[in-house]
Amino acid sequence: MDHAFRPLDGVRVVEMSHMIMGPSCGLFLGFLGAEVIKVEPPEGDKTRHLTGMGSPFFPLFNRGKKSVQLDLKTGEGRDALNRLLATADVFVENFRDASLAKMDADPEDLQARFPRLIIASHKGFLHGPYQDRTALDEVVQMMTGLAYMTGPTGRPLRVGSSANDIMGGLFGAFSVLAALMERKETGKGRSLRVGLFENCLLLVAQHMVQFELEGTSPPPMPERTFSWPVYDIFETADRRQIFVGAVTEGQWASLCKLLELDVLLSDERLQKRMDQIDARSWTVPIFAEAIAGREAGPLLEAFERVGIPYAPIAQPADMYDDPHVMRPGGLAASAMPDGRSFRAPSLPFEVDGVMLSGGGDLAAVGQDTEAVLKGLGLDDEEIAAARGPLRAEAA
Repeated sequence: MDHAFRPLDGVRVVEMSHMIMGPSCGLFLGFLGAEVIKVEPPEGDKTRHLTGMGSPFFPLFNRGKKSVQLDLKTGEGRDALNRLLATADVFVENFRDASLAKMDADPEDLQARFPRLIIASHKGFLHGPYQDRTALDEVVQMMTGLAYMTGPTGRPLRVGSSANDIMGGLFGAFSVLAALMERKETGKGRSLRVGLFENCLLLVAQHMVQFELEGTSPPPMPERTFSWPVYDIFETADRRQIFVGAVTEGQWASLCKLLELDVLLSDERLQKRMDQIDARSWTVPIFAEAIAGREAGPLLEAFERVGIPYAPIAQPADMYDDPHVMRPGGLAASAMPDGRSFRAPSLPFEVDGVMLSGGGDLAAVGQDTEAVLKGLGLDDEEIAAARGPLRAEAA
């Protein structure tokens, strides 16, 4: 590219959110060049202190953001927030409406005070009967039927990622971009609300519409009716699990030839596509036996060569050894305040052949407080009052 792709250069985003949904919205806007200022309480965002599966939440979704400490329980802190919002283009939040009101950040009030401000609220539900319910990614997966579709009958299973939180943040960024475009014409901001539940509803829409059109409720994905002759997980001679698919007539023929199963190609019972699908009960074991006699390495190379859809069954950690993931630009490194660093995927699109591999480093709690608040005209005494008691070191 002739220059970096930063279409949101000059756009100031103030983010007041925790966990994943709101922070991912800010992250995506930051990738596109926006200045993202994360407002944290004196002790820092509680997400910073999570462990186990929660430990990557804060560093991963808050890269490249400035950190400003404000004690919003005090008048000085709330005044500083208002002065900051007066300079902002976008306000990203994911708190309960009642909590926002206590912080002097109720969306309706903000819209009246700052007509140009675009407010992106990330909630469990959009307005309706459930609007005040507490939601989590797992909750909405259970509610909408996504968990039902993922696990076998009687064993609903959440998908293995915070898919709704991340997609909800993406829809937040998507709606913000639309509102920024509109504001160029109108000069006015918008109050946007993104629902975690409604996001998950979109993910199960294909199954809803099948019922709407055909009157049949589809079974869970592990028990679905197959539309392809081979679409299964097999084990190789070196005990590696691989997924193999044959979804076209050409792939069926190629797979049979590759595994030296010409007997299936000449079998009169397997000459039509539907016959091949209907015969899965006895043909799939034949494929399984043939694959069980082959080593994974040469077999996968052969699949690649003849165009058979395949995949080794990997763990997320295996991605750090994947040659495609590890190609230049596939991952971006970020430094943490404690000296550690981590590598995370770039955004999944290219601009003029180049991936957006930004993301940036992680700010320490309150690292940018002085610089940002002095830019608003506050003096040292006012900044100290707005920050409140500095409990970050004790946390």
